[in-house]
Amino acid sequence: MSGRRALISGITGQDGSYLTEQLLERGYEVHGIVRRSSSFNTGRIDHLYRDPHDEDPRLFMHFGDLSDSGRLVKLVYELQPDEIYNLGAQSHVRASFDIPEYTADVTGLGPLRMLEAIREAGVETRLYQASSSEAFGASPPPQAEETPFRPLSPYGVAKAMAHWMCVSYRESYGIWCASGLLFNHESPRRGETFVTRKITRALARINAGLQEKLYLGNLDAERDWGWAPDYTDAMWRMLQREEPSDYVIATGEMHTVREFLSAAAAVLDLDWESFTEIDPRYFRPAEVDQLCGDASKARRELDWEPTVRFDELVRRMVEADVEGLDDELAGRNVRVTDG
Repeated sequence: MSGRRALISGITGQDGSYLTEQLLERGYEVHGIVRRSSSFNTGRIDHLYRDPHDEDPRLFMHFGDLSDSGRLVKLVYELQPDEIYNLGAQSHVRASFDIPEYTADVTGLGPLRMLEAIREAGVETRLYQASSSEAFGASPPPQAEETPFRPLSPYGVAKAMAHWMCVSYRESYGIWCASGLLFNHESPRRGETFVTRKITRALARINAGLQEKLYLGNLDAERDWGWAPDYTDAMWRMLQREEPSDYVIATGEMHTVREFLSAAAAVLDLDWESFTEIDPRYFRPAEVDQLCGDASKARRELDWEPTVRFDELVRRMVEADVEGLDDELAGRNVRVTDG
């Protein structure tokens, strides 16, 4: 695969960082779109970055935003990427109820702008669109590619729109676009406000005597949790197919938030019930009760299988947060900047 060029929106997120690692290992030149910020927001990919003045740099950052269609056209035209991975989004489901218009703009219209950029630039490329299991919403499990969308959050609605836009541009303009209907996928790089990482980070602090309580919302919601690097590998596999298609990526196993919390606490031999409290502020106005994916098509056509199961996923996340806290307390995580 040496010599191929990829463009990634959302490169600084959990999925973007793992995908970047995997593409660099495969010999790609990788270009990432990052939003301008006065604070550092590249922590997940800092270990991959090389000064562009160094010999043979293969990772490049470009300022841009999914709300800026002109910038997207310019980047696609100038870079002429072989593959585009559209991972950028406002991706927090609970937050989407608070900022629905922004969520619709970035998560729903952002992919449309990327599709238009490809069409306007006239570039022959392959697009991966990050669709989401949240689009299934109230449809009962197991959810597969043909399961009807019944989203219950602004985020789910925006993802459903983006998904169908990809189908429309594929059928109307012949744009090569594959969508991944990815179910929940976690790792130590998961954002700290997502429930899985919120749990493992809090348990590490409680275990160290630095925190007394953990406040959560609905413990009965059931989700299909997988290992994020498995899911980014599936993204790449989709773009290697001769013809574009859409795929559910999931483990096929469903667990409650309570089960995740219990399994995480067991890693540290903690009694989670003694310090966990329910805070109604963390409940969603409309809750998706059960998400569990049927990835039969991906197994059959992509030769894809999840490599990390639930208990191992939980253990890895807890141990990573414990180790990270130890490093922080020892002063080993301090960012050093010039000036």
